[in-house]
Formats: sequence, C-alpha cells, structure tokens
Amino acid sequence: MVAHIVRDDGVASSNLVTSTKVINAVLLFGVDYSIKIYGGIVVKKIISIFAVVALCLAVFCGCGAKEVKLSEVMSKINSDFSLSLESLSSADDLNKYYSIETADVKQFAAEIDKNNNAPVEIVLVEAVDADAAARVESALTTRYNAIYSQYTSYTPEKVSMVKECKVTKDGNFVSLIVAENAPKILDTYYSFIK
Repeated sequence: MVAHIVRDDGVASSNLVTSTKVINAVLLFGVDYSIKIYGGIVVKKIISIFAVVALCLAVFCGCGAKEVKLSEVMSKINSDFSLSLESLSSADDLNKYYSIETADVKQFAAEIDKNNNAPVEIVLVEAVDADAAARVESALTTRYNAIYSQYTSYTPEKVSMVKECKVTKDGNFVSLIVAENAPKILDTYYSFIK
C-alpha cells in the first residue's frame, strides 16, 4: 500500500506504508491459527519455507534408484518372445561364462543357448556401483565381440541379426542381448529400468 503524505510545508512525498492484517486460518486438524502479517514478510517466509521443503522432497525422491527385479524382467521377456533358453542360476555362472566378479553383482538374470555356432544370450545385471557397472560392461562387451566373431565364422547369414544386438549400460544396469528381435527385447528391458 502506498500513501501520499503531505508535510507541513505542503510538499507531498510517497512512502511505503506497511499494513497490518490478521488472518484466521484453519490449518491443521481444525485448530485455529491467527497469523499477523506485517507487510507480507511472514507470508514470504512461509512461502519460502514451503518452497524449500518441496524442492528437498523433489531432490530426495529423484535420487533413489528405481527398484527393479531383473527376474521379473526376464519373465516378461520370455513370455513376450517365447525364448527357450537355459537359465544361469548363480553369480558364479556369470564369472564362469563372462568373467564378471561376483562382488560386482547386486542381482542378475541370465539365460543362454549354448549352441556353439550361433549362441543366443540375454544377460541382465545390476551392479553394486558405477565402477562395478563399468567392469561388467567391459566383460559383456568382450563377450559380445567373441559372439560376433563366432557368427561371422560359422553362421554369416545371421551376422546382420548380431549387428542389431548390443551391450547397454544405464546407471548400474548393464545388459547383453544377442537374440532375434533384440531391439524389441531391449525396449521391454528399458520399460522396466527407465
């Protein structure tokens, strides 16, 4: 509110005059609270506090990694794409087939077809941290390159299928998908982890 004040000598000046208001509000559980507002300072402080709390909640809610059960992802892939693969049951199997250290693995789901000439493999790993994820990605990339070489040597007619396959890393989630319909399988996987 702006008031014009006229001094004794007849000169007008403008000064910001603060107003005092009392607001009665029912805020929590029907309890009356009276807030005296002096020029909006209290309201500004309340709004600032709510803004900070909302910002903190948004940050903390966004920090948590999405909880995903990779066994459920693999079940969905199997039901959608009718794969007949052999499951790897322990992290020791990941070490045996892919040289992935068991300490790097938080959880995994892996299924393979042990056909020596044209392997089909779907390996989904959640690593324990970013460094572990990088090591898992490196191990799976090495395996992908070996599979690609196998296909070029023994089943060159399927090399184009292998070229559509890849190793992916998204946060601590790492995957190797070598199969028919790999891009669609990857989309199913992404629908869970992203």
